[in-house]
Amino acid sequence: MAKIKMILSMLIFGSIGIFVSCIPLPSAVIALTRSLLGTLLLALVMLAGKRPAHWAAIRKNLRFLLPAGAALGFNWILLFEAYRYTTVAVATLCYYTAPVFVVLLSPFVLKEKLSWQKLLCVAVALCGTALISGASGGDMRGIALGLGAALLYCAIVLLNKGVRDLPAMELTFCQLAVSALVMLPYVLLTQSGAALVWGPKTLLLLALVGVLHTGLAYLLFFGAAAELPAQTTALLSYIDPVTAILLSAWLLRQPMNAAQIAGAALLLGATLAGELVGRRKPETTAE
Repeated sequence: MAKIKMILSMLIFGSIGIFVSCIPLPSAVIALTRSLLGTLLLALVMLAGKRPAHWAAIRKNLRFLLPAGAALGFNWILLFEAYRYTTVAVATLCYYTAPVFVVLLSPFVLKEKLSWQKLLCVAVALCGTALISGASGGDMRGIALGLGAALLYCAIVLLNKGVRDLPAMELTFCQLAVSALVMLPYVLLTQSGAALVWGPKTLLLLALVGVLHTGLAYLLFFGAAAELPAQTTALLSYIDPVTAILLSAWLLRQPMNAAQIAGAALLLGATLAGELVGRRKPETTAE
C-alpha cells in the first residue's frame, strides 16, 4: 500500500506542468493559490487528526523555516514561468538538477565530504544538462528559469537539513504558510487584478493544482515515505520527471529529440545514482 501511495504522489507531481500550462494566469498568482490551498488542506488534516502543534520546535527552527518558505514560493514561480518559455519536459529536467547543486554545495554549507562517486555522478549529470540545453533550440530563457528553480529547491533542501524535532507534515505546513505570506504582498504589488481572467475552467484548474497537486500529493507522499526504505523512495521519486516527459509529449505535443532523450537519460540516471550513494533516509522537502 505504501508503494502505491508513493507512485500515486509521483504521478500527481509529474502532471502539474500540464495543468499549470493551461492556466491563463501569471505564475506568481498560480504559486500563491497553490500555497494558500495547500496550507488550508494540510491544516484541516492536522486538525481532523488532532495532531498537537509543536510550537516550541517551530520557534526553535524559525531561522530555517522562514527562508525555506520564502524560497519555496519563488521556486514555484520560476518553475511555472519556465513552462511558458520551454517545454514541460525540458523545464522539469532542468529542475531535476537540484540534487547536483545540493551535492556541490554540501561540502561548503554542511561540511560533508564529497566522494569521487558523487563527483562522477555530478559530471555525468552536468553533461546531460548541457546536452538537453544545447538541443533545445531557442528556449534558453526557459532553461535558465528551470535551473533557477532548481537552485532555490537546493536551498530549501539544505535549510531543511538544519530543522530539528519537527514532523515532516508540520514542516511542510509551516513552509507553505510562510510562502503564502511572502507571496501575497509580492502578488499584490506586481499584479493588476483587473488584468486577471477568472473563468470556470481557470478556477477548476487552480483548485486542482492547490488541492490535488499540493495537499493530497503531500499527504500521499508523507504517508508512504514513513513506511518505505530510503532507496525505494529515491527510486520511485523518478516517476515524477518521467511522467512529466511522457505527458508533455502526449497531451501538449512537445516531443523530445534524440539528443534531449540522451541528455535526460544521463541527467536522471546520474542524479538517481548520486542520491543512492551513501543515502540513509529520505528527504522530506516540499516539491
